[in-house]
Amino acid sequence: MRYKNYIKLFGYLLIGLLLINTSAYSQKKSKKNNLQTYNSSLHESVEYREIGPFRGGRSAAVVGVSGNPDLFYFGATGGGVWKTTNGGETWKNISDGFFGGSIGSIAISKSDPNIIFVGGGEVTVRGNVSSGYGVWKSVDAGKTWKSSGLPNSRHIPRIVIDPKNPDIVYTAVLGNIYKPTNDRGVYKSIDGGQNWEKILFSNEHSGAVELVMDPNNSRNLFASTWRMQRTPYSLSSGGEGSALWKSTDSGKTWGKINNNKGFPEGIIGIIGVTVSPVNSDRVWAIIENKEKGGVYRSDDAGKTWSYLNDSRSLRQRAWYYSKIYADTEDINGVYIMNVRYHHSTDGGKTFKANNAPHGDHHDLWIAPEDNQRMIIADDGGAQVTYDGGKSWSTYYNQPTAQYYRVTTDNAFPYRIYVAQQDNSTQRVGHRSFGKYITENDWEPTAGSESAHIAVDPINNEIAYGGNYLGFLNRFNHDTKSSRPINVWPENTLGDGVEKMKYRFQWNFPIVFSKHNPKKLYAFSNHVHLTENEGQSWELISPDLTRNDPSKLQSSGGPITKDNTGVEYYATIFAVDESPLKEGLIWVGSDDGLIHITKDGGESWENITPRGMPEWMMINSIDASPFDEGTAYVAGTRYKLGDFTPYLYRTDNYGKSWKLITDGIESEHFTRVVRSDKTKKGLLYSGTETGIYISFNDGKSWEKFQKNLPIVPITDLTIKDNSLIVATQGRSLWIIDDLTVLHQLDKNDSELKLYTPKDVYRVRGSGGNKSLTAGTNLPNGVIVHYYIPGFDKEKDEITLSFHSKDGEEIKSYGTKDKENKLEVKKGGNNFVWDIRHQGAEVLEGMILWAVNFSGAKAIPGEYIVKLKHNDKEVSKPFNIIQSPISEALIEDMQLQFEFINEINSMVDNAHKSIIKMRSLSKKLNGFQDDYKDVESAKGLIEEAKTIVESFNKIENEIHQTKSKSNQDPLNFGIKLNNKLGHLNALVGSTDFRPTDQSILVKDDLTQKLNVQLSEFEEIISKRIPAFNREFKSLELEYIIE
Repeated sequence: MRYKNYIKLFGYLLIGLLLINTSAYSQKKSKKNNLQTYNSSLHESVEYREIGPFRGGRSAAVVGVSGNPDLFYFGATGGGVWKTTNGGETWKNISDGFFGGSIGSIAISKSDPNIIFVGGGEVTVRGNVSSGYGVWKSVDAGKTWKSSGLPNSRHIPRIVIDPKNPDIVYTAVLGNIYKPTNDRGVYKSIDGGQNWEKILFSNEHSGAVELVMDPNNSRNLFASTWRMQRTPYSLSSGGEGSALWKSTDSGKTWGKINNNKGFPEGIIGIIGVTVSPVNSDRVWAIIENKEKGGVYRSDDAGKTWSYLNDSRSLRQRAWYYSKIYADTEDINGVYIMNVRYHHSTDGGKTFKANNAPHGDHHDLWIAPEDNQRMIIADDGGAQVTYDGGKSWSTYYNQPTAQYYRVTTDNAFPYRIYVAQQDNSTQRVGHRSFGKYITENDWEPTAGSESAHIAVDPINNEIAYGGNYLGFLNRFNHDTKSSRPINVWPENTLGDGVEKMKYRFQWNFPIVFSKHNPKKLYAFSNHVHLTENEGQSWELISPDLTRNDPSKLQSSGGPITKDNTGVEYYATIFAVDESPLKEGLIWVGSDDGLIHITKDGGESWENITPRGMPEWMMINSIDASPFDEGTAYVAGTRYKLGDFTPYLYRTDNYGKSWKLITDGIESEHFTRVVRSDKTKKGLLYSGTETGIYISFNDGKSWEKFQKNLPIVPITDLTIKDNSLIVATQGRSLWIIDDLTVLHQLDKNDSELKLYTPKDVYRVRGSGGNKSLTAGTNLPNGVIVHYYIPGFDKEKDEITLSFHSKDGEEIKSYGTKDKENKLEVKKGGNNFVWDIRHQGAEVLEGMILWAVNFSGAKAIPGEYIVKLKHNDKEVSKPFNIIQSPISEALIEDMQLQFEFINEINSMVDNAHKSIIKMRSLSKKLNGFQDDYKDVESAKGLIEEAKTIVESFNKIENEIHQTKSKSNQDPLNFGIKLNNKLGHLNALVGSTDFRPTDQSILVKDDLTQKLNVQLSEFEEIISKRIPAFNREFKSLELEYIIE
């Protein structure tokens, strides 16, 4: 071990060093004077793009609507509220623009289904749980929303609405799960949520976790209260305050019924309860209890209870499940949610385990009028069934994944690596060569649900991923081989952290050195290094945590233990190596220490900020790309009930620190901070409620939310001047072009054209949104510009693209009918698809597998010009050859000329058809007008002959018989279609046209020229002769 010569000395001096270091630190709060900031309209054209992937994340709240079989809602645990009107085929978010985040409950008024109440904060209080934002109400089925009180509720597992009066609403408030509070219990509103009264309170440690209204008598209510608490290092479930309650007077008074005959004795934990709609006297409960936990039933409305089933499969990890639901039509039918969902048809004595598309089930709604129609919530989102669970809708249409960390590789296009909670890891292309980012564009990678992922810098097809209990594997995408390379491969599942040799957190960091691609680091409470792909590991640090024995204990209890690694504490949680100096490594622990090494682990220094609150989870560290001694730290204490944002900056290797949170709202606690890699002082921070930006190195912050939903931001990374956003509930988002921010100035009264980001010449399209797939990057040059003022009637704005020597390629304008430019005051963007002018396609033409778009521009230097009336600005940009293209530039040039030649010919042919149709219309009109004029009979015959000639020519150029899309299979295709298909073939890649393509083009061109020559002969000879004959007959009809 490299540090073995120092360990004894370190042990003796550790406490002293801590005291010396912390006394040397300073922490100052910034003052708002002369702070750099910009009018947000200067960069409003820059928005986030939703990548997906579309694979659902956890949900704990679902509901349907009685009598409307295709309408359902679900709440995501981080991703807001979603609605389907087609039975789960597609889902649409309906809370965006109003609220978002974690959803704990949704209730629909039975008397008026347009009235919806939503409670924030999920009940599945796992280690990465997020709190909510109180109650929200809609009166128009989710089109609009208003806040409806209880802002301090944090977690609302259930809302119940009186079936006859939607103004009477009850909420079960679990409250703050991290510390005692009086803001918990059951609340009631009699004015539609305008005011709330607390009607049941157990104690400051125990909130309401379930609330059920008797389906046959709204005065009867059952509520369960639950004593539970999370800390950074523990989870407890059960104790004084956990109870089952009943009210028979609409909540005015409550009686505790868990002391009634038959109910289990001893410590009670979480309780689920349900009432049969068939017979209100029948009540079931699922109870967490050490000795006699399981399923209980009362047949006298809760007066006495029978113990029916003690199966562990129904009550394992009770705190995470314990939900029970009565069948709406079968008096003996009852469902229990757990890893699998369980169904009983004998009143709860026996259960059959069933599988929905995903495991870990949390909520169920059964249609009152049809017990075969249900919607279930689980760790994969929401799924719908119409046949009692025999088949379910998919969850691969919900972009609600929860991610911990995000990283990228150096492939082209680069891939994004994430670990999805309750699912697998994923690597997904940040763009595709198709229209959308679909399931075909992502795949599993190394590690599992809680992983950090590190990609081999030398071979991007090799990735390393972690999981809980210190699991670490090397995965080769080429060979599909996976090798476990745990630092210490002893399985401690079920044991407390005190049993581990090395304490690996559920989400332990794994990183490659930024300077030596052979060095891979893994982090427990120590730093571990391998230079042989995990064959052996070297310990290069002492324990870099507080190592407080009082916080190194088995988690769970007092009833059920739960040791998965989530609560393993005193571990290294964040790390970054300086991009400027090898071996300069910053590490932060989840118990509030920051250390630095300047020599690759030979020695370590405690540089924890003085005055920083104790037990801070250091969630991210970002080493400056500009200054060796500068680093940024994001910390959180939300698991201690402190939702304050904490961001720190040091400019002197940690000797002193500054708190840099001015402008961030008081409860938007910070999870991550990242520095821009190009613009010094430009910072981004992800918080529990969205993204903030600082233009002045953290002296002040402003919201940078734009079109991003309100969602917890778990991580950020920057790649190729793009900002990639990992969320806890809305999958991945990206800002594709940060260079606009690099070019900002404070003058918002001038016309501005930002230098476009270089664009690759690749296949595919993008910019189209979908309800089932990610939005692809628009394929072309994305131009951002700013218009200080715009009068649609008076002003003219044009955007034009030019070759390096100034020759115009394409122009778009506000007054241009063919190439219309849509403009508004403020920030705008436009995508030029890098194509030259193509061939005109006539309305109604049925064509098969053609492409008449313009030829793609050749890689090189170009110019874009923006003109606002008499003011003009221009910027250069580059089109770059794709790194994976096999073609040469000269190949692309030959293709360019080939496609342009065909387009020119076809465009001429189509314009000729337009003229033929116009002349034919006039000639037919002439025939109708002069059919009774004896002197015009000769001309009428000539008109018929010319029209027939035009028809014959058009029919040779284009198949006029085709009227529907598959008619070409019957009637065949003609010259324009054949040429357009040739264009499509040649233009599908970067290669030059094949010799055969050139031969076919020449043959088709010759045939087309024959037809066009005939047309020109008619125009040049027969039409003038026709007009001369008119004149001689003194007829008022001229054809031209």
